[in-house]
Amino acid sequence: MKPEVIALYLPQYHPIKENDEWWEPGFTEWTNVTKAKPLYRGHHQPNLPSELGLYDLRVPEAREAQAELAKAYSVTAFCYYHYWFGNGRRLLERPLNDVLACGKPDFPFMVCWANQTWSGAWHGLDKQVLAEQLYPGVDDEKAHFETLLSAFRDPRYLRVKGKPVFMVYAPDDLPDPVAFIAHWRRLAEEAGLPGLYVLAEHRDPFWDARAHGFDAFILKPSFMRRRAWTPWSQPLQKIRNRILDALGRPSVFDYEAMQPYLLPERASPQAIPCVLPNWDNTPRSGARGVVLENSTPQKFGAALDRALALWRGRDREDNFLFVKSWNEWAEGNHLEPNRRWGRAYLEVLAAKINASR
Repeated sequence: MKPEVIALYLPQYHPIKENDEWWEPGFTEWTNVTKAKPLYRGHHQPNLPSELGLYDLRVPEAREAQAELAKAYSVTAFCYYHYWFGNGRRLLERPLNDVLACGKPDFPFMVCWANQTWSGAWHGLDKQVLAEQLYPGVDDEKAHFETLLSAFRDPRYLRVKGKPVFMVYAPDDLPDPVAFIAHWRRLAEEAGLPGLYVLAEHRDPFWDARAHGFDAFILKPSFMRRRAWTPWSQPLQKIRNRILDALGRPSVFDYEAMQPYLLPERASPQAIPCVLPNWDNTPRSGARGVVLENSTPQKFGAALDRALALWRGRDREDNFLFVKSWNEWAEGNHLEPNRRWGRAYLEVLAAKINASR
């Protein structure tokens, strides 16, 4: 049996009025991607797509082309980021709504609740809150569940033993995760579903997901620490950050050297491995960003080998292996073809997954 590869999927490739007001008219993820510039010698920017182009997710043909490409290279499902800020406020919901409404593409999917406050951090405006994540209580939890019920009932929705798979991005931010998950499981059963299979993301490879109400968790890469304000009680770090800021240089790490932090050799049997093809969020954060250097398709293959070793050692009901991500271009982590490597990362993924049977 080979793993089911789930690729995280960003929907911010269409304009919304909020982004028009916060940034500029017509803002999408491509706005930052196309403006990116190299910040030091050897820095590969801009990183631009090849065959799929600068697509708009309001266009059905763009979504179909993504799904066809993913299916051809052993991706099992997309995991759509879902934004519910409380009190009924949603953002970037149109792509998933359109997928549900038209029944296409015929490709499995699931949802990850990206339960974090949006700030101006993408543009270095850390203190500017754009959309605050709230947790108003059980009535809001029910309204949130009902918003996703049509997705959970969709025949394309990803399931484990018949249970729709739902994921929480920041489990530690939930006021009471055990109560929240119990509430949603009860709502699912009342709606005629066999329950929910609930995942979280977490940096601790030995986090006890089940003690917090979850069925399993995805291992979140633990190295990515963007430079932030540092007190003088940490003088060496303070001086280093000031020098880097003055030079206009982001924090840079070697992709291969960071693999033990991205994918440890040992983890809880509840931990689902997550592979990062690359990382460079300087299109969003500029000199305050973080770069993984020297990623190649071959080194991505070695990272997949580490992930598959963890996958084989799991005590699992599911059969998942996650990739972060399908299309997070402004963070530099994507499987979609780019002008530098074409389909090479997808080709390596398919070869490794098919050989894992």
